[in-house]
Amino acid sequence: MTSLNDLDLRQLEAFSAVISSGSVTAAAKVLQRSQPAVTRLIQDLETAIGYPLFLRNGPRIHPTEQALRLHEYVETALMSLQQIRLRANEIWKEEKTPLLIAATPSMSSGLLPAALARVNLDDSVQILSDSAEQTAHAIITGKAELGISSLPLEHQGVQVQWIGQSRCVLALKEDDPLAQKSLVSLGDLTSRKLITPYNPYRLRRRYEQVLRKAKVKPAGVIETNSSVNILACIRAGLGVAIMEPVTAYGLPLAGVVIRELDVEIPYYFGVTTPQSKPPRPSVLALVEALKQAAASMLPEFTCLDADAHSRVMQSLHQEK
Repeated sequence: MTSLNDLDLRQLEAFSAVISSGSVTAAAKVLQRSQPAVTRLIQDLETAIGYPLFLRNGPRIHPTEQALRLHEYVETALMSLQQIRLRANEIWKEEKTPLLIAATPSMSSGLLPAALARVNLDDSVQILSDSAEQTAHAIITGKAELGISSLPLEHQGVQVQWIGQSRCVLALKEDDPLAQKSLVSLGDLTSRKLITPYNPYRLRRRYEQVLRKAKVKPAGVIETNSSVNILACIRAGLGVAIMEPVTAYGLPLAGVVIRELDVEIPYYFGVTTPQSKPPRPSVLALVEALKQAAASMLPEFTCLDADAHSRVMQSLHQEK
């Protein structure tokens, strides 16, 4: 295997372009290079790493399994390099660094847009939508200046700004018989198929405990890691869902209605910033705008101080 020091950025860009565009010809147009030049870059990369990246069948090429695995890391590296280019250019032009916001998908789609509409930010904004764990990591490392996520929020290097409390709701298809009720009983969910979050350790664990306590047994579940997928499955008539209220009220979907449950399942989320640097004025303005948007959007919304975090987490751990 040739030394990896022989890897060239142009080789990685050519590899990524061929994977994304599906052919050397299309990649050459994207990169504004000749087709032979792109072919040569791919061949040099294959020589450097020691295994083929594409299977060739006449004019057609197909990525190998190793190529698809490698592509994930190459894309991450190229995106990081692009960020370095942008930051370097901003420093040269003495421009402000974009405000990077890390948020879980429900927060980035259900709450953040409404908050951004309330403030007139001069800063450029970048939104990083990822899991709660990755959102926390972005704040801990200082990559993001603002984080919006469900609890827990207290981590080393993280400053909690405020905690929001609301209650979970039931989402169901508009022609479902239960949609005629303004208040749905947990017992009504017996033998109904549930659309649930894939992660069993956060909200799903809590409402499954409530269902067990009420001796309610669903007919089965469909799991997904996306709140948007949950709503789409409901609209298709595949089941009902106990949902966090931010997506339910912040991202309404035609054909899906929201109803309250006869039992309160609290939902907690909050806003964080890095402890390593004080928030700039635009961040503080957005922290307040998020609070206002949540109060306007979510029924029975309560804003708690940051020091309530330990008490809230203790109460969640005690739920049985």
